[in-house]
Amino acid sequence: MNAPAAAAEAALPSPDADPAVEAPLSALAGDAPAAAGDTRFSNTFLRLKKKLERGVGKAIADFNMIGEGDTVLVCVSGGKDSYTLLSCLMALRERAPVNFRIVAMNLDQKQPGFPADVLPAYFESIDIEYRIVTEDTYSIVKDKIPEGKTTCSLCSRLRRGIIYRVAKEIGATRIALGHHRDDMIETLFLNMFFGGKLKSMPPKLVSDNGEHVVIRPLAYCTENDIARFARTMDFPIIPCNLCGSQENAQRKQIKTMLQGWARDFPGRIESIATAMSQVVPSHLADSTLFDFRNLTRDTPVAEGDIAFDRPELPAQNRVIPIVSEFTDED
Repeated sequence: MNAPAAAAEAALPSPDADPAVEAPLSALAGDAPAAAGDTRFSNTFLRLKKKLERGVGKAIADFNMIGEGDTVLVCVSGGKDSYTLLSCLMALRERAPVNFRIVAMNLDQKQPGFPADVLPAYFESIDIEYRIVTEDTYSIVKDKIPEGKTTCSLCSRLRRGIIYRVAKEIGATRIALGHHRDDMIETLFLNMFFGGKLKSMPPKLVSDNGEHVVIRPLAYCTENDIARFARTMDFPIIPCNLCGSQENAQRKQIKTMLQGWARDFPGRIESIATAMSQVVPSHLADSTLFDFRNLTRDTPVAEGDIAFDRPELPAQNRVIPIVSEFTDED
């Protein structure tokens, strides 16, 4: 079931952006008329839909994710995130100033009980071009990974190789994944706590084999908004029997920590999300990003010496309007 097209505010280009490049892309989040006489959804839901589409349009514009003539392979797992991604991209394509092709793809990993008929039927119902690829990666993962151990790493590697192959077969210029803002923040802390790296999921990157561009158009969208959208849209959700059952996975620990912060310290998660796009290399300790060895009194730095300054922090429990453009209107 597709939601009717709803109004979406224009995502404006940044002040220092090249208008010739940014303006057409930012129009992906431009206004769209609501379906006349359609009363299936409440005004609250239509505002949520607009919010998500605007966030996707802004991410596409900010990171130049999709351009004229692109073929976008949208990976649909059967979860709420990938369904929402596909829905938003299809809605934005209808009013985009650039022409691009969307191909939905599902990888049937032969998990026991996987309802193989659900996604083909859904894709047919929304009239989208699609590919169903069947590969028994489930048996490989269960054979190689001891019981109780995390399967995510091997499963992800196997999936990536198959997705890259299919992208090449159909001539895809972009591979779209359904990771959202919360996934990116969780990955940041996973790498900090368990990997010793200041690293997350980028909104756009080159694939491992160097042949494809991978994009995450939900980079500005929250998991809570996506979950609310998916519930109202009544997507045919398919649970994962591999990673979905691993309650003690490190990512779940990080998610619980962040949910506690969001509850006890409103605005903290928004501030972390903003910080990921405002990195100051001269005030970290990576000599590959900043030349500390050859630093002299004449070396310009971004923010100077604040070692003896009290940090300017907002009052505790005050909501920080970091991303107010994505705040609900109700």
